[in-house]
Amino acid sequence: MGIECAPLLAALHEVTFRGGEVWDATSFAALLSGQGTEATVALIGHDPAGFILSRTVLDETEILTLAVHPDFRCRGIGKSLVQHVLQKGKVFLEVAVCNKPAAVLYEKCGFVKAGLRRGYYRDGSDAQVLVSSNV
Repeated sequence: MGIECAPLLAALHEVTFRGGEVWDATSFAALLSGQGTEATVALIGHDPAGFILSRTVLDETEILTLAVHPDFRCRGIGKSLVQHVLQKGKVFLEVAVCNKPAAVLYEKCGFVKAGLRRGYYRDGSDAQVLVSSNV
């Protein structure tokens, strides 16, 4: 998916991260215009159920964000999206220390802790750095 899907990604991001750090359509358009950045959207029927945004530079891929609409959670969508990105090779990401459901998902997908970024998010909270162990 390209820049044209920025409004869709922003809407999904907003409903997924209510009360948290939400990215708008302009932010998504800027990210998608960068080389190596791509979005993969999961559909249930014709309904967008979630997406993953990643950026690949040389031999490393970073998961920038993963969102699954609350109505479609616990159906394996997040895991499928992560596994899609894992096909690229070495993958890393940051996840909020307080986001236990996401940390469990990434652990199930084979990620291991590689570090901690203190004050990473706008609210001052910390992020764990995770890296795929499949490389």
